[in-house]
Parts: sequence; structure tokens; C-alpha cells
Amino acid sequence: MRRHFTQTQSLEERLAEEAKRLHEQAELPPHGNLREAVERKARQAETGSHISEWLRSPGLRVPT
Repeated sequence: MRRHFTQTQSLEERLAEEAKRLHEQAELPPHGNLREAVERKARQAETGSHISEWLRSPGLRVPT
């Protein structure tokens, strides 16, 4: 059987926390491939958070 988890935070909150954690992690290594990869993941998490927030917004309309 599969385990089921009940999330206590919204997707937007989890993605924002992940982005913050990744930005902090990106400050540790010197400039290079590793740092760029971590920064890229942080930007992707931020973008995902913004898109999810936008999709859940009450002003969003179905295309006609």
C-alpha cells in the first residue's frame, strides 16, 4: 500500500521555503558550476511558487 501524507503547508509555502534554503546554500560554495546549479534550482522553485499562486488566484479566468 502507498503511504499518504497530509501536507500542513501549501505548495506555494513549501516552494518558497525551498527557494530560500537553496539561496542560502548557494552562498556557501565559490563561484562555479555547483553554485550556478543551486541558484538555478532556487529560481525554479520561486517560479513554481509564483505560477501555483497565480493559478489559484480568484481572478484567473478560463480561456474562451
